[in-house]
This record gives sequence, C-alpha cells and structure tokens, in this order.
Amino acid sequence: MTARTCSKVACSRDAVATLTYDYADSMVVLGPLSLAHEPHTYDLCAIHADRLSAPRGWQVVRHQVIGEPQGLGGF
Repeated sequence: MTARTCSKVACSRDAVATLTYDYADSMVVLGPLSLAHEPHTYDLCAIHADRLSAPRGWQVVRHQVIGEPQGLGGF
C-alpha cells in the first residue's frame, strides 16, 4: 500500500485520518485512515486532524481506535 498524504494544500505529511462530510445531517466524521482512498473524503495528517473545526451548528464525530492514545493521531 502506498502512503497517502494530507489533503490540506501545501501539507506533505502522511495521512492518519479520513474526514467525511454528511451534509444532510450537518455532521463531520473523522476516523482512522480508510484502507483505500474514497471519492468525497479527505485524508488528514495528525496535526490537521487535531485542529479540525466544523461550520457553526455542525456536529463533529471523532472515532478513536481502541488502544490508540489521545492527541496527535488519536481521535
């Protein structure tokens, strides 16, 4: 498997999380890096995953992998 990089412009760090928007429910979902790149999702590095914010009124759901520490890669 080829390493994927962060989707943020000018960021070349390795991606560790996948971000998905659910527009119908005004929800942002952030979870572990998906096994394959999917259309309409965004791969984020640990720094950008930790800094994630959502539009006002939107809910942010962060899935954490059991046994993974909080912060910088732990969601």
